[in-house]
Amino acid sequence: MHIAEKGQGPVVLFLHGFPELWYSWRHQIHALGSLGYHAVAPDLRGFGDIDTPTSITSYTCDHIVNDLVALIDSSRSPQMKPMDRMRGFFGDDYYICRFQAPGEIEAEIAEIGTANVVKTIDTTPASAACSTSFPAWGYG
Repeated sequence: MHIAEKGQGPVVLFLHGFPELWYSWRHQIHALGSLGYHAVAPDLRGFGDIDTPTSITSYTCDHIVNDLVALIDSSRSPQMKPMDRMRGFFGDDYYICRFQAPGEIEAEIAEIGTANVVKTIDTTPASAACSTSFPAWGYG
């Protein structure tokens, strides 16, 4: 797979559409690479300087997604998993972090009551709804 990349840090993946190439992202690659990110722009399957499979069945969404997963895996720092990064950046209360251990958040919601959780989510102001963590579990 042919890729253009620049920088060190968290991976930012740029994907082109038809009939473009990685070159469409050249300005963004430079900008984000200079800001502490590892900017990566591949030529997707069948485009640019990569092998072109002859069978049309080699161009399914599954094939392209598998190519991209392999690319990200090869570009990522092996020392830290994505959830560890999120926890480190946002803290343990970040909503994605709260759903990682099976049964934990479910038990907390059951203790409070599903109706109260839904009511709080439905009545939370838009500015607070954009927060990265759940509201405090105080209801009423």
